[in-house]
Amino acid sequence: MQWDDLKATGLQVQYLKVCERKLWLHSHQLGFEDEDDKVQQGKVLHDTSYQRQKSKEVLIENLIRIDMMDKHYVGEVKSSSKMGQADKAQILYYLFVLEQMGIYRKGKIHYPKEKRVDEIELTEEDREAIPKWLAQIQQIIQLDKPPKKKKLRYCTKCAYYSFCWVGEEE
Repeated sequence: MQWDDLKATGLQVQYLKVCERKLWLHSHQLGFEDEDDKVQQGKVLHDTSYQRQKSKEVLIENLIRIDMMDKHYVGEVKSSSKMGQADKAQILYYLFVLEQMGIYRKGKIHYPKEKRVDEIELTEEDREAIPKWLAQIQQIIQLDKPPKKKKLRYCTKCAYYSFCWVGEEE
């Protein structure tokens, strides 16, 4: 497959690392995020953090939406580091997309509530892994129905919890 065939949004990459079912549901416009309190709190945190940053909400190729960008870094604002691996995958993907365009940056994930910033650099291992993630995303979203649900430790805090689990035995 060519790079153009494998494109995904940053959120799809993040959801791949969180839950394949969530990825499928979101990719098929079955979104519950708009009504979810935690998602809304995250949006407020995003909007009120780093207000002096000049380049906020940078849309690239109508594909990825980077929270912050300057001549050295791209940055994402997250409300919690609990999904740290998924957050890292998302920013690695942003760095990868930019690199495909000849733009080289490092990444930062900002966790303002924790007063923490994680720096991220794209490695050769990441460059090899990301196309595999993208192929996996394409496989998942092309399924006729969502992947089977799996009980994960963070399900109860997910915007899709009611859709997946209400009425189920715990």
